[in-house]
Amino acid sequence: MILDAHSHVHGPLDAHLLALDEAGVDRTVLFPTRAHPERATDLDSLQYEMGVLERALGGASGDDGFALAMGELDEALAAHPDRFLGFGSVPLGHSDAETAARVEREVIGRGLYGIGELTPPPNQAALVEPALRAADDHAGLPVVVHGSAPTTAADLRTLAELAAHYPKVPLVISQLGGAHWMVAIELARAVPNLHLELSTATIVFAIRLAIHELPTRTLFGSDAPYGDPVVARTTVERVTRPGEVRDRVLGGNLAELLGLG
Repeated sequence: MILDAHSHVHGPLDAHLLALDEAGVDRTVLFPTRAHPERATDLDSLQYEMGVLERALGGASGDDGFALAMGELDEALAAHPDRFLGFGSVPLGHSDAETAARVEREVIGRGLYGIGELTPPPNQAALVEPALRAADDHAGLPVVVHGSAPTTAADLRTLAELAAHYPKVPLVISQLGGAHWMVAIELARAVPNLHLELSTATIVFAIRLAIHELPTRTLFGSDAPYGDPVVARTTVERVTRPGEVRDRVLGGNLAELLGLG
């Protein structure tokens, strides 16, 4: 089974499904999102949507935006439960008790597979700890954290330290840590429950090295609509040979994380 470990709700859903079909992807993790670059029709509208994304990555996350994003996720999951594997985000910067209640309501209550994609502001990755503690309380629910810019190398080190404190929780760093991919690989080698998702990496040999160093903890992902499932799968296949390692990266590792049969 080919599993895309990283995509966001975007529309129309038929276009997303077509891209998955073209890539031979059976199912994809689906995160809620407040930015919709696929709706842009020109530079001005794209700048608007990317501004929404920039504010979200900077920590601006009002409850109205979360509610809207989760509503869109619910609709997509209801329409295609056989293709989408839902994850639910929670706002950062709240108390342990409030975060635990949100995870119970927004993730467990919806029957979702994990928490994410969390987007702490730069140099504030410690804000994800209440979510990790809540995940630990639910038998190690997977947690996915944004890894590309504006995430810093210091953030990656903080995430590794937190992962070591919650060894039951699979902590996934997205986008191979962005520009800090060597730091991400080094940290993941040392922390057994730290995983790396490979989407939108700009250097092909970064993906090759990550898979070589962590064949059981690297995950194929597209980050659609920012990336493309066909391109992402092709890149993994260019740096691997047919066999067990490729099969694990393209789906087996994620299937184990999510308990898929």
